[in-house]
Amino acid sequence: MRDHKQITLHSVEEFKIQLLTWAQQFEDIVWLDSNLYQHTHSSYDSILAVDAFTAIQTDSVNGFKKLKEYQSITKDWIFGYLSYDLKNDTEPLKSDNFDGLDFPDLCFFQPKKLFLFKDDTLIIRYLNFISDEVDADLKSIETFSIQTDSSNKNDIQIESRISKKQYINKVSTLLSHIHRGDIYEANFCQEFYAQADLDPLETYFKLNKISQPPFATFLKTGDKFLLSSSPERYLKKVGLEITSQPIKGTTRRSDFIEEDAELKSILETDPKERSENIMIVDLVRNDLSKIAQKGTVKVTELCQIYSFKQVHHMISTVQAKALPTISAVDIIAATFPMGSMTGAPKISAMKIIEDLEEAKRGLYSGAVGYFTSDGDFDFNVVIRSILYNASKPYISFSVGSAITSKSTAEKEYQECLVKAKAMRSVLEN
Repeated sequence: MRDHKQITLHSVEEFKIQLLTWAQQFEDIVWLDSNLYQHTHSSYDSILAVDAFTAIQTDSVNGFKKLKEYQSITKDWIFGYLSYDLKNDTEPLKSDNFDGLDFPDLCFFQPKKLFLFKDDTLIIRYLNFISDEVDADLKSIETFSIQTDSSNKNDIQIESRISKKQYINKVSTLLSHIHRGDIYEANFCQEFYAQADLDPLETYFKLNKISQPPFATFLKTGDKFLLSSSPERYLKKVGLEITSQPIKGTTRRSDFIEEDAELKSILETDPKERSENIMIVDLVRNDLSKIAQKGTVKVTELCQIYSFKQVHHMISTVQAKALPTISAVDIIAATFPMGSMTGAPKISAMKIIEDLEEAKRGLYSGAVGYFTSDGDFDFNVVIRSILYNASKPYISFSVGSAITSKSTAEKEYQECLVKAKAMRSVLEN
């Protein structure tokens, strides 16, 4: 179904910029980039999928069933996203908050053209009937400039969906739920937004340069864009091996070596941050047990500190072997949304945060990724991301933090500002 060509690249980073610039001509784009971050579980350094041959877009009603049917029909690589609001497909939940973006709840496409990077090797997989376009496309890609213009100013005025006072009051309400025993932890999020035009590709390049995360994403579907500097993997499947890597626990970086090491050490030993992480690890273990062979769910990494350009994060790794009879889409449906963006117990937390948040999450705290033709998959968590509807025009980014019994509203608010720093920087400057 796909012809295969492999070439060696002399300058991978330059070619990646040319390739993504060339890709802007297409209506459907998914670009996934690890920024060469060294982590154990990655299959590719970067992937580009463009030019839809077939596609599916739908709301949350029977969303996973429709995706399963689509994947079984194509029997090919498909790329796209799952919005947070697919929670309403698997549980009796709702999403009635304000939505300024109007993204579909689920969107996937089967690309005609696929580029896979590993070290200095580029693997090109085109659908058979257009395989004769590869050489012409490579020549065309090389004509694009490798310069990214960081001098242009966005100068966009960002507004908060809720005030700091409202945030503190809402966290107080969450703490009341926690003290009553309704929940143990909840990921509470707030939206920042603007009505403005945006150059999506230039903004993505700026955001990626600031953060250089392992799960960076540029996604385009028509007039809708995701520019993501996500550091988090949601779920990966290779054969029967399933891997989840939830993040809970964050602190800023410092330019001073000693202070930076101290900040990292404080995060590593902080009882509140560790308890947050362990609660979500337990939730992920429970989710994976629904689709795993008995006795195979293992925590292979607990509360490890990973360092990124702007922040230190506490990350755990949970792995399992899936039942051989369960489909790839059913594995995702059983574990979605990811525990790091919901809370514990999961359903109760989702109900409470839906009542307290002011904006529909949509693609924020959902996932972007792909399924292979063999039914393997890899999906990130959509955080540290700018969402843009060019037709409206409407720009949005959201940030959140985990509220537990040990939380103080002021500290949680400051954590949100740390997480918002990169997005705000590229939009306001």
